[in-house]
Amino acid sequence: MNWDDVRLFLSVARSGQFLSAARKLGVNHATLSRRVSALEAAIGTQLFLRSTNGCELTEEGQRLLEGAERMETEMLNAQANLGRVDTAVAGTVRIGAPDGLGVSFLAPRLGRLTARYPDLKIQLVPVPRSFSLSQREADIAITIERPEQGRLMFSKLTDYSLGLYASAEYLAEYGTPTDVEALKRHRRIGYVEDLIFSPSLNYTGEIMRDWDAAFEISSATGQTEAVRSGAGIGILHNYIAGQYPELLRIMPQMSISRSYWTAYHESARQLVRVRTVVDFLQELVAEERRMFT
Repeated sequence: MNWDDVRLFLSVARSGQFLSAARKLGVNHATLSRRVSALEAAIGTQLFLRSTNGCELTEEGQRLLEGAERMETEMLNAQANLGRVDTAVAGTVRIGAPDGLGVSFLAPRLGRLTARYPDLKIQLVPVPRSFSLSQREADIAITIERPEQGRLMFSKLTDYSLGLYASAEYLAEYGTPTDVEALKRHRRIGYVEDLIFSPSLNYTGEIMRDWDAAFEISSATGQTEAVRSGAGIGILHNYIAGQYPELLRIMPQMSISRSYWTAYHESARQLVRVRTVVDFLQELVAEERRMFT
């Protein structure tokens, strides 16, 4: 099997679209489609179900994807052993992160990394969702649960904590609850339940059995802004809430602990740019560990 054809197949499988893959590869869309069709003919099976909205792997395509990623890993290992893998910190690295960490912590600090390595381009995608590393939605994913599946390299980034907060204005008008029974009489802010993408985010039950939020927002940064505006009481990340003097912590005995993890696909472990970014993330958090704990 021709490795170059496999490389094209991998790009389409990860992009989910021929047009998007062609742009990334810098090839003509029609040429890419023809090369993949030739690969399908050569191995005697259909790899993609094509539609106007993109393409989807067939069962046979999924099996080939698993083998192709193993081939990719071995190719990178061979290049590294021959000294031909990238040794300069250059190129593009996409980081997928929870919106709270991405917007409030990483965005103000990643400029230091691009200043240190002028040929490095960082793409930060801070949104409340999970990322598929196998489909290359991100080169590095920051997760709120330890990865358990897939051929991934991962390490803990940091532990962090959350607590109950309200604005000084809200507390002045409605009073400060000191226990759960009193909290039930206040307006509460929470996540949109059916949009919670990880069980680790479903933490309201650790405070109160029925949170029953009056205002639901599907992002951590959005919840912070709502609490700042005086809309109610919310469970906020301490490292985010601590940046706003108008936010006051209430019922400090109620604390929730979680962790962030960094993960990247096994096939990227020889890429200097990816390892450099992972190391920098660890460096950033180590410098400001007290923010999180």
